[in-house]
Amino acid sequence: MTNPQAPVTIIHDGHVAIVTFARPPHNFADLALIEAIGAAFATADADPHVRAIVLQSDGRIFCAGADLARDNPVEREQPEGTRNPFYVAAARLFAVRKPVVAAVQGSAVGAGLGLALVADFRVAAPEARFVANFVHLGFHPGFGISAVLERVVGRQRALLMNLTGRRIKAEQAAEWGLVDLLVPADRLRAEALALAQEIAAGAPLAVQSTRATLRGDLFDLVQRQTDHELAEQAWLQKTADFAEGVRAVNERRPGNFTGR
Repeated sequence: MTNPQAPVTIIHDGHVAIVTFARPPHNFADLALIEAIGAAFATADADPHVRAIVLQSDGRIFCAGADLARDNPVEREQPEGTRNPFYVAAARLFAVRKPVVAAVQGSAVGAGLGLALVADFRVAAPEARFVANFVHLGFHPGFGISAVLERVVGRQRALLMNLTGRRIKAEQAAEWGLVDLLVPADRLRAEALALAQEIAAGAPLAVQSTRATLRGDLFDLVQRQTDHELAEQAWLQKTADFAEGVRAVNERRPGNFTGR
């Protein structure tokens, strides 16, 4: 088990590695957290005893996304010819070779939605919400969401989520295929573990081979897409609308956007 004081811990239940992240109260995603989850995934990938992974978080919120008001990873200047480390770490999560089941207990917003989309399956409680809120920030989607979400829910629903910033409730997410299992909150982690154990009961080489056929292109896809997302975010974050969007979200009010 990893250091219990770290933002990410790993425990094992049979052939399942349970990766838990904790950044209370909002579980904001920053570079350190994404890199820590990536390191946990790499550890699980390298362990021949592990056949499946559960990704879960502590608290009421699954992940509220990046804390753009305090620590915007897009605004950091990068040496010419290098890639933004936040997006490098985000894309690397999609390179995990073993199946991942996410247990989503509450809101998955922005980068939190991206984290949920890393998983092959999402088990959700009724309180879960899925939000691509970037337009409410005057921003472009990141974390590969502009590519991966469409593959899960289809183009029209992905457009609806991305262009409206609408909060998708767990029941609707289940109807759309964004949630694979909708379960009572007090059964969430048990059901996510049960699904991971069911997957782990299969022949591990066959499971990994089949998964690679169905999802093996995601890492390259997300790498390409995050380069495009970052380029769009880089100019949008210099606009007055972005500054207003961040203020509006922090002040819990609708944005007053001017197109500048």
